This record gives sequence, structure tokens and C-alpha cells, in this order.
Amino acid sequence: MAATLLHSGTVSVSDYHCEAGPGDKPYAERHQDYSISYVRKGSFGCRCRGRHYELVAGSVLIGRPGDEYVCLHDHNAGGDECLSFHFPSALVETIGDRDEVWRTAGVPPLAELMVLGERAQAAAEGGSDIGLDELGLMLAGRFVEIVSGKRRPPPGAQARDRRRAVEAAMWIDAQSHRPIDLESAADAAGLSSFHFLRLFANVLGVTPHQYLVRSRLRRAARLLADDSRSITDIAFDVGFGDLSNFVRTFHRAAGASPRRFREATRGDRKILQERLAACA
Repeated sequence: MAATLLHSGTVSVSDYHCEAGPGDKPYAERHQDYSISYVRKGSFGCRCRGRHYELVAGSVLIGRPGDEYVCLHDHNAGGDECLSFHFPSALVETIGDRDEVWRTAGVPPLAELMVLGERAQAAAEGGSDIGLDELGLMLAGRFVEIVSGKRRPPPGAQARDRRRAVEAAMWIDAQSHRPIDLESAADAAGLSSFHFLRLFANVLGVTPHQYLVRSRLRRAARLLADDSRSITDIAFDVGFGDLSNFVRTFHRAAGASPRRFREATRGDRKILQERLAACA
């Protein structure tokens, strides 16, 4: 069973639940695109290009278009769960050598990949302000570095690069009330999604999605303090498409719900006005 969590021109993300067990007959499948599937629960075997891999929680299944594979469930009756990232060929070319690196069908549990996999799972559950597409690119980039043995140096922050990142941040801030994804921000900057993400984070210290969320939160905090509109209206006006997500994200950032934040802010202002009136 698969559920699509995100679909864009940059990255598609799916949540896979498999309930197959030792009694189920395996069958051949074929990868349709480049993919990285993080095993977050359970285990399964995989046979690909004459090699056998045992994938447990923390392992990664790698997909390459056209490669045939067979999943085996000889040792686990409880099924498995994977968070899968799918990438278009054009994007993979910007990340690394697709003919060599992506032939690796299975990667054992590695701390560098597990940390990103768990951060991605947290993002899928609404517990992170980093975008799922951003984490997918981070995971792909780190995978390529590990398998190739070539660590990619951070992009140089020359004056032109710093200006590009700042202009991108200004564009995101101005458009933050509208739906923005990594691909649209990268297009506006004239860069590929992968290079834009690395440049933006290197220069400004946050990812584009983090900056977008914080821009929305900044506007929301100002409106909660100075505007009489409902919390629901404010949430949608600043760019959040879901009220519960806004409340959860605001509480995580401010340490209080939007309602309590509004009450506290207006209470402090009332106290100040009363003190000024007493001194008049």
C-alpha cells in the first residue's frame, strides 16, 4: 500500500506499507525512476542484479530506472514500512554520476543517512520546518557522497552568490503568502533545485522552506498582536494552507498557542497603557 505525500517536478515522496510475509510468493518488479527508500520499520530482502541484500530499519533501497528487483520476506512476518523519494533523471544528473553511483541497490544502516531519514520522517509527520523535497535532495546528495567517496565541497559564497541568495530570500518573503515550493523558488533564482538549496543554505544558514515558514510566522505574530481578524483568517492570509499545521508550527516556534500569544501580547500592551495613564 502506498500513499503519496508530495509530488512536484523536483521530488516525489511516497509512504509505503508492505504486509507481505514468509508465506507470500515473491515476484519481479522494475524500478521506473531513480529512488531512495528509507526503511523506517521492519525488514525485507532484496535480490537485484545477482546480489542479495537484507534491509533492516535504517537501511536504504536504491532504485535505478529499468533495474529489475525482487523483494523477499523470508525473515519477517510483520511487514515493513518505507519512506521513498523519487527523482527525475535531469535532477539526478546534477547530483551525481547516475551510471555508477545509482547501481548500488542496497545500502546498510549508516548514521549519516539514518539521521536524514529520520528527519524526513519527522517532516512527513509535521514535526519539522524543513521541506520534504529539501530533505529528499539532502538525502540524495549525501548518498552520492558516501557511495562515490567524493565529498562535495560547499558552494563558494562569492559576492554574486551572496547576492543571489539574498535576492531569493527577498523574493520568498514577498511571495510567502502564496504557495511556494523548492522548484518555483529555484526557477526564480535561475538555478537547479539541488544547487539552489545548497547555495541558499550555505549563504543564509537556513533552507528555503525554513525561511518561508519563518517569514509566515513573523507576519502571523505581527497580525496576532495588532489585528482583530480571527486566528483562522490570519493563518490562511499569511500562507498556511491548514489551520492545525499553523497552530502546531506557531506553538513550536513561540512556545505558546496563537491564542495565548495574542492574549499575552494584548495583556502586556494593556498594562503599559494603564501605567502611562496613571503617570499622566
